[in-house]
Amino acid sequence: MLRFSIRRAIGSRPWNTPPAGLAISRFSTATEASPIPTSSPRRVKNLIGGEFVESQSEASIDVINPATQEVVSRVPLTTSDEFKAAVSAAKKAFPQWRNTPVTSRQRIMLKFQELIRRDMDKLAMNITAEQGKTLKDAQGDVFRGLEVVEHACGMASLQMGEYVANVSHGIDTYSIREPLGVCAGICPFNFPAMIPLWMFPIGVTCGNTYILKPSEKDPGAAMMLAELAMEAGLPDGVLNIVHGTYETVNSICDDDNIKAISFVGSNTAGMHIYARAAAKGKRVQSNMGAKNHAIIMPDASADATLNALVAAGFGAAGQRCMALSTAVFVGGSKSWEEEIIKRATALKVNAGVEPGTDLGPVISRQAKERICSLIQGGIDSGARVVLDGRKSCVHVSGYENGNFIGPTILADVTNDMECYKEEIFGPVLLFMQADSLDKAINIVNSNKYGNGASIFTTSGVAARKFQNEIEAGQVGINVPIPVPLPFFSFTGSKASFAGDLNFYGKAGVQFYTQIKTVTQQWKDLAGQSASLAMPTSQKV
Repeated sequence: MLRFSIRRAIGSRPWNTPPAGLAISRFSTATEASPIPTSSPRRVKNLIGGEFVESQSEASIDVINPATQEVVSRVPLTTSDEFKAAVSAAKKAFPQWRNTPVTSRQRIMLKFQELIRRDMDKLAMNITAEQGKTLKDAQGDVFRGLEVVEHACGMASLQMGEYVANVSHGIDTYSIREPLGVCAGICPFNFPAMIPLWMFPIGVTCGNTYILKPSEKDPGAAMMLAELAMEAGLPDGVLNIVHGTYETVNSICDDDNIKAISFVGSNTAGMHIYARAAAKGKRVQSNMGAKNHAIIMPDASADATLNALVAAGFGAAGQRCMALSTAVFVGGSKSWEEEIIKRATALKVNAGVEPGTDLGPVISRQAKERICSLIQGGIDSGARVVLDGRKSCVHVSGYENGNFIGPTILADVTNDMECYKEEIFGPVLLFMQADSLDKAINIVNSNKYGNGASIFTTSGVAARKFQNEIEAGQVGINVPIPVPLPFFSFTGSKASFAGDLNFYGKAGVQFYTQIKTVTQQWKDLAGQSASLAMPTSQKV
């Protein structure tokens, strides 16, 4: 079986001399091709037991540059034997890794964050080539993940238990947080660096070993991060990477050796993973879809609010789970529309590598078609077109084949329209209206999603009411995208999240650890008879 040939290659041969027929390398080769014509796109490798291994699968998926339609690389559909080999490597590495002092694990993360900073530009360039976002936004993608790595560097404090001495006569009780074992992460396409960094740094610094499945649409950044983690000193087998689609996902859900799964993506996939994995007794944290709202009060600061709506509505071409997709104007939107149009039309739509670009392409032609269909469906249902970005989507000079859509605004949207009920995941901003703050809050709370919601106002009374009554996990007051820093947690709720413990922060550490409570007694019991009564801390 393949897993045995890999094990022999690792155990009996220097890392830079791969055996015949099995292309293996150590660093800087995660996405290089094995001996094939140089004109062919490189083939992405699996990471198994500390080695980048060419998959034996003949099936693969093309990674397409969204701005040019050029094939950047090819992702193999990991075979069953290769998946089992990755799990076996993680399981084998766990006993030694869990017993590695937490200070040593922290030092690896400290080195890891230093290497990420060193290669920030390389990572951003890869993200732009595979995902399409602008270079500046790609750097932000990396940086927001880097913040989680920095948070993991304090794991010695984060993983502390509790201790109470002399809870009864000569008896002490304390709790400790222990790692679970082999854990797994399943990543989306929209944040190729940030989401993997939400997952494995916390997981492995807690003492777990890890199986990561990057998005098949843009795996390059995850592979580069894995190289940097090993360069930082992460031992072989602690982090493993497999590729594929639903079959690989189902394998992750079904494998009894995997104890916990982190997922970010669509509701359809997220609920499938949650149900299938939970039925096997696994922990699951599943971040899913969103329909994030902003309530605009008549007293809101005009310039700050307009800039926030444009940036949060159209940034990353709307491909963010925390994108601001719906604005609810208390008193109507007409007085705001002209200035919003002016600012939105000033945004530059182009390939992410071009200087001054504000919006890059969406991820695929299928995504573009779906977005355009939802826009047209809204119009057919009675929405008013304030700005139609579809007209500019094929006129980007030099990138005529790109998946471009310009900023789009639909007004007079109602909650029964498909464009409102569905997460569009594109540069489309919807305008709704409410007569009062109460009615605006009711609109937001009636939506099934609960990732985030914001209010723009200069009234502390309105802000306080909004904070108390809104049903969303992350609340912004004059903040359009209220994603907390990693010492808090990403607290999506309602249909946006399935599970009990959210990503990173205290909840993230709790997700990747289990509590063990120890009760100890050290005293001489000579001459004392056994008691069969229920033990208590007091004399009855």
